[in-house]
Amino acid sequence: MGLQIFWYIVVATFWTGFFILEGFDLGVGALHSFVGRTDLERRVAINTIGPFWDANEVWLIVAAAGIFAAFPGWYATMFSAFYLALMLVIVCLIIRGVSFEWRGKFTSPAWRRTWTTTLTVGSILLPVLFGIVLGDLLHGLPINQQAEYTGGFVDLLTPYGIWVGATLLAITLTHGAAYLTIRTTGSVRARAEKLGTAFAGIAVAAVIGFAIWTRIETPGNVVIPSPLELLAVLAAIAAAWSFHDNHHGSAFTATTVTMAAVVISLFVALYPNVMVSSTNSAYNLTVANTAAGNYALDVMTIVAVVLTPLIIAYQGWNYYVFRARITGPPVETPAPSTESIDASA
Repeated sequence: MGLQIFWYIVVATFWTGFFILEGFDLGVGALHSFVGRTDLERRVAINTIGPFWDANEVWLIVAAAGIFAAFPGWYATMFSAFYLALMLVIVCLIIRGVSFEWRGKFTSPAWRRTWTTTLTVGSILLPVLFGIVLGDLLHGLPINQQAEYTGGFVDLLTPYGIWVGATLLAITLTHGAAYLTIRTTGSVRARAEKLGTAFAGIAVAAVIGFAIWTRIETPGNVVIPSPLELLAVLAAIAAAWSFHDNHHGSAFTATTVTMAAVVISLFVALYPNVMVSSTNSAYNLTVANTAAGNYALDVMTIVAVVLTPLIIAYQGWNYYVFRARITGPPVETPAPSTESIDASA
């Protein structure tokens, strides 16, 4: 296997790691104002991802850096085409980070409501935007012979890309709910169970639609779903089943597998292309015609082999240290009604 293919696999791995890890903390950010009805409950939800959210974003940085260094031609066209969309991504990342840091600076209810809203909105938009970007790579965009994007912002809003974004959002919300059930107690956990059960059903429908549509978009129009797409569907069903049976650890494992299978299946369906041209298939950007030189790939491989295990080990230790549940307020039990008291007297 050549280094070009190796680095395509590395880039796909980095994106997968980002969606798995950032997926649950985006889910928590999107759900924290729904699982928490009081400021204390919302802080309980936020504290479950407090030690992790910024480290999870490292995977996004290395994914983008990997494309820049290993496939400069892909990077140039992709980041030019998605310039406005990626600017929205950066804005969402910024407001999420600011929301975490500034929310607790003042006790004013209006102040905290503001940052609760920004955290929720930013966390919802990010998986949708990333889904549109990844979906468009496979669906195709207007790219000319000089590998230049010739469309506008509206051309990025392809139906398939929007569906991929909606699918990733549904999985993210289910993933976040599953994470909250294994990291919290009391009322926050109880509400996360209910939301997870609801979103798991939506995720199943979205993933089934994704698998069918991806078959249509894949060059060759192979009718039979790939093993990865089947795995994504089965894992989504397993997540819904686990939520129904209150098997929270199994639900989180299933949502992790669902997210990984969906993202990897996109890169598998895309290969050997890295961006499809809707103008002319001869203008497709491929692994071969966008890769860096052999010397650059050699040096990057050495760096990746040395540093990637260190990053994984550090993050693993971080999760181990902060593995304890965050204790929240107990589940409220409704007070007996006057009628029932009178009836028992």
